[in-house]
Amino acid sequence: MIKRLRRRMTLMVIAVLILVSAGIVLAIHYANERSIAVQAESTLSVLAENSGSRPSLPPDGSTPADMNETPPPKPEGESDPSPRGYGERRMRGQPPEARDNRTVAAGLSNSYTITLNDDGTVASWTSDRTDLYSDLQISAMAEGVQAAGTDSGRIGSQFYRKTVKDGRTLLIVLDARLDYLAASNTLRSTILVAAVACLLLSLLAALLIREMVKPVEDAFTRQKQFISDASHELKTPLAVISANAEVLEQEIGKNEHLEYIRSEVRRTDSLVRNLLALARMDRNDAGTDMKRFDLSHAVLDVTLPFESTVYEAGKTLEIDVPDGIDCLGNEEMIKQLTVILLSNALKYSDPGGRIEVSLKTKGKQREIRVFNTGEPIEPDNRERIFDRFWRADPAHGRDTGGHGLGLAIARSIVEKHKGRITVDSPEGTGNAFTVTLSGDRS
Repeated sequence: MIKRLRRRMTLMVIAVLILVSAGIVLAIHYANERSIAVQAESTLSVLAENSGSRPSLPPDGSTPADMNETPPPKPEGESDPSPRGYGERRMRGQPPEARDNRTVAAGLSNSYTITLNDDGTVASWTSDRTDLYSDLQISAMAEGVQAAGTDSGRIGSQFYRKTVKDGRTLLIVLDARLDYLAASNTLRSTILVAAVACLLLSLLAALLIREMVKPVEDAFTRQKQFISDASHELKTPLAVISANAEVLEQEIGKNEHLEYIRSEVRRTDSLVRNLLALARMDRNDAGTDMKRFDLSHAVLDVTLPFESTVYEAGKTLEIDVPDGIDCLGNEEMIKQLTVILLSNALKYSDPGGRIEVSLKTKGKQREIRVFNTGEPIEPDNRERIFDRFWRADPAHGRDTGGHGLGLAIARSIVEKHKGRITVDSPEGTGNAFTVTLSGDRS
């Protein structure tokens, strides 16, 4: 139980760390996307303000005359401040503030301007980097904008805005592929850092949880050891009391008080045996020898003797166990499990009620089902009934001789076989306990 608690706490912390890390990554990604969009809009505004002074390339791709002018020679020893000569020639003749704005815009992303005809086709285009684009790409972009039917927006990694200057319709396009590439690299780096941080924090959390739970685990271990030791110590005095009660009965004959003594001895002896069984399972030294056995024969072997007991109680027992179903596990433990479920069904079924025992296969799984008519278990109690010493009605449990350990032992047996045990009320009344086991491995 402590291991299960520690595992659940660790998984919960890891899940929280993963969610927080994913949230941080998504927030950074969204912030980058938003930053690119805002930056693109700002850059498009700068380009739109200065688009009227930008010369356009003719459709044949030739360079206008003013762009072919040779700049005046620099004084000897003075370096050219603009290594991109083409861009310098293109912006010559513009006011200084326009050149500064264009330089800032060009530094953010590549851009180009398309002059459109009245029908939306390309008349001419120009760009700081004509080597990056072809007429076909420019035409495709113009067609995409025409199909979108908006004056501004985004197609892929390219932001665009339509503007009219000097009677010409201009389509200004900002190519933000480099910005998105940088954002993608940032996202990958963030994911890597978040994954490493999440892994390290998960390991640290697992260690901390282990240290936090260790005192509880130690206390639980000492409690189990005490129960085991006390159960062993109780066996001897119970045997002595039972033997003396039999001797007294032989000397004084049948006696009501002696019968009370023997009844309580039997009850206490049953409790001690159940406690010892749980202690052995907790120490993992119970009969855990797993091998393939005839499950049908094992279930029938303990179910058939119950027919007379059920009949004497005025109830009916229906058995549906086909032959030839085998299983990998511990045969004696499965028999004990079946007896516990049958005894529980007999105790808690209504007067004149019905008990059903069935066995069937579902693929590689084996399913043992024990159903009894009677008052259904409340949904809130369907998990708690497998806890040790827990009973929904303690008084009723004493009347039936139960201690609240039978179903706890049943669950321990199922867990050792890596199976599953559940309870439900399929007919709205009564209770059905279903045990699912693997047919191939324990």
